[in-house]
Amino acid sequence: MAAAAAARRLLRPSTPASVSNASRLLSSTSSPPPHRSPNTNSPVAFDWSDDDADNPATSPPPAMAKNPELPPPYDPFSKKPAVAEPSDPTNLQEIFHQMRTEGLTDYAIKMFDGLSKDGLTHEALELFAVIKDKGAMPDVVAHTAVLEAYANAGPAHWRDAMRTYDRMLASGVEPNAYTLAVLVRGLAASDRCSEAGRYLVEMLNRRMRPNVVTYLSAFEAYVRMEKVEEGKLLLETMKGKGFMPDEEAVRSGTVKRGHVFRGVMNLLFGK
Repeated sequence: MAAAAAARRLLRPSTPASVSNASRLLSSTSSPPPHRSPNTNSPVAFDWSDDDADNPATSPPPAMAKNPELPPPYDPFSKKPAVAEPSDPTNLQEIFHQMRTEGLTDYAIKMFDGLSKDGLTHEALELFAVIKDKGAMPDVVAHTAVLEAYANAGPAHWRDAMRTYDRMLASGVEPNAYTLAVLVRGLAASDRCSEAGRYLVEMLNRRMRPNVVTYLSAFEAYVRMEKVEEGKLLLETMKGKGFMPDEEAVRSGTVKRGHVFRGVMNLLFGK
């Protein structure tokens, strides 16, 4: 409950003009989203203060929206993570507290790095431009940060990840390929293969191309859960939308032994 309250505070806009959007974001019922650019989300000012009664002495951090740190130069050959992952991804209260007090720069860097490595240079540069030219974090970074925290927190929070995504859409914020990849991988890791498959199809409907790590995570979940026939139906649906799995990439992206590997190769390529 404390972690959920922290997430709600994180996504609460501080400007009067944003109050109605916040109500839609945190409401269980949603109204039709306003029109937004499909590529760049308009920035929004967030309330970074910690209003917990047990921490009155903590002063709000500097308004990072006015002077956010820019992502580092992109190194396509680096195999290191863009930023360090939380030491305990299940400690959501601490993660959300760090988001409020330390800002979302690390999450922007991860998104920039993920988009760049998937060849989505245009989208990555648009994200960078909003931060650099307008001096604010794009909405998509904040919503994806909360979604990613839930997705990485384990099977107990897969519904929270999906609800965060639904509220993101209800508030008029368009996801990018990184957002949906995080959601698919989180659901697959929680063995929610049907839900992961649904968002793979949504990626294709949005003209996004899931990378091998993303679609492989979903199909591995179908094999683990012994739902191979459902996985085959998903594959046919995806092929009908122009998707073709890359055998070489799949072989290099999975452990080449065990029944899961054999099952995935049979499911995707009939081998």
